[in-house]
Amino acid sequence: MNVMKRYCIFLIGLTFMALGIVLIIKSALGTSPISSVPYILSLEFPFTVGEFNFVFSTLMFLLQPVILGKRFERVQILQVPMTFIFCAFIDFFMYIFAGLAPQAYYQHLIVLLLGCLSMGIGVTCELLGRVVMLPGEGLVYAIVTRWKLDFGRTKVIFDWSLVAVAALLSLYYFGEIYGIREGTLISALSTGILVKFFMNTLLKIRIKRIGKLRQQCRVNRINKISTQAE
Repeated sequence: MNVMKRYCIFLIGLTFMALGIVLIIKSALGTSPISSVPYILSLEFPFTVGEFNFVFSTLMFLLQPVILGKRFERVQILQVPMTFIFCAFIDFFMYIFAGLAPQAYYQHLIVLLLGCLSMGIGVTCELLGRVVMLPGEGLVYAIVTRWKLDFGRTKVIFDWSLVAVAALLSLYYFGEIYGIREGTLISALSTGILVKFFMNTLLKIRIKRIGKLRQQCRVNRINKISTQAE
């Protein structure tokens, strides 16, 4: 896959991820773990979810070279402009869907599930693009690399630590918990499942295509031999 194609796929992934985050927020059933802290702060201060997400992500980026030292790869500096684009997409979709306000509970669920689906597609495209990691994953990767931990388990602990911090901030500022409900749990659990499903589906399609190409090569070879024999 050439570089231009990888960047296009990665940017498509950022778009779907931003859309997913916004739809999950608009479902009013919670937020995704990675956006939970910025969302709570946006309720208290006159800054957007995207702006707080950028500040929060920048802090996570700055921790990576501190943890990794000389093992920090310079290409990961691209996390900063990519995060800026990602956060701009978040605010763009927040503006587009400003009037989205589900009424019945099933409508809340539909918006939530659409958000989770969008997140799954976005993360899949991010992985396929293989450009850089976003700061959330980058910080987890730095921790895992530095202390030789399991990535999956560390990511789960990291995500739920963010949720815990968001809950504490919500209690401090509002005296009750906002933005953390059943949707938070559903989005956290479903994203990994959807990404695994999409990656496996793409792998099967690729294997099927390779099989067809091999079969076509065999047919062409047989035809060539037959022509030479004549």
